[in-house]
Amino acid sequence: MSSTTNAVLSRSGAAATHSGEPVKPSRWWGFMLSLAVGVVALGLGQYWPLIGGPVFAIVLGMVVRNMIGVAPVFRPGLQFSSKILLQWSIIGLGFGLSLPQVMRTGMDSLAVTLVTLSVAFVAAYVLGRLLGIPSKLRTLIGVGTAICGGSAIAAVTPIIRPQEHETALAISTIFIFNILAVLIFPVAGHMMNMSDAGFGVWAGTAINDTSSVVAAGYSYSNQAGDHATIVKLTRATLIIPICLILTGLEIWRSRQDGRDFDLMRVFPWFILWFIVASALRSLGLVPVEWLEPLRWTAQFLMVLALAAIGLSSDLKIMARAGVRPALLGLGVWAAVSVSSLIVQRWMGIW
Repeated sequence: MSSTTNAVLSRSGAAATHSGEPVKPSRWWGFMLSLAVGVVALGLGQYWPLIGGPVFAIVLGMVVRNMIGVAPVFRPGLQFSSKILLQWSIIGLGFGLSLPQVMRTGMDSLAVTLVTLSVAFVAAYVLGRLLGIPSKLRTLIGVGTAICGGSAIAAVTPIIRPQEHETALAISTIFIFNILAVLIFPVAGHMMNMSDAGFGVWAGTAINDTSSVVAAGYSYSNQAGDHATIVKLTRATLIIPICLILTGLEIWRSRQDGRDFDLMRVFPWFILWFIVASALRSLGLVPVEWLEPLRWTAQFLMVLALAAIGLSSDLKIMARAGVRPALLGLGVWAAVSVSSLIVQRWMGIW
């Protein structure tokens, strides 16, 4: 490792070139570090797709931050990558989602989705209060469990502005239960003699990350996998109204606290552009040959942003939270899984 790199990645934060002159903070330093971690994470994600590049990105970033150290010269670039690149990635994901098609195809599961969504937020609020979880962290865990795991957490992060370690902690918590779901759900589905459609609805509404939904669904049957994927995409569209609701809550809290607020600053413009991107896709205005490059670019930016979040996360601060976030994640996940089964049984989907 060069003397420059050693200095920049020092725990003391003293950054200097080999000539002894200080290295000036720049967005490029943090961006390049996020890029390096992100590329490695993508490679590992290709090798272990069940875990995926996004999870590897945040974990590797945390390892670098807490085992090697990240000097202050990286901070501007890490802040840019964890916020601006994150918003760009969400916008890019809109090109891969045809809202009318998904909503039409998944209408049969909409009732189950809305119930589980409500249950997730109620459980996150009540259980989070009982466990003494900070409000932003329980919101992140609730959103991640209710909608689509790390993607949903990433989408609401620019709105509620949690600490980096809270975002990392929420994503890590959600990831644990994604892996458990892939192992448990197919076995439980066969034990309950669920139909392919019933299991698809259960997996699509009660498992968070898309890759885990696909893995669990297709391990049950091809038909269950197809159904689970459609239900999951329908569920993912609900991030749009959730983001708008959270924006309204932030404005209301500002008024209650007597703080000034700027609607133009608080409004999640990236969600508006996400809708525009999806509308362009839905209207057929995006060439088909562009869709795969746009999807890959969006996922790449997401991995870079999550790497930056990991590089900004202090494990010492996370350790102070203890097991309470994991208990909250377990409680919300259990509530969503059970409520999905109850509604399906009532509707006769099994």
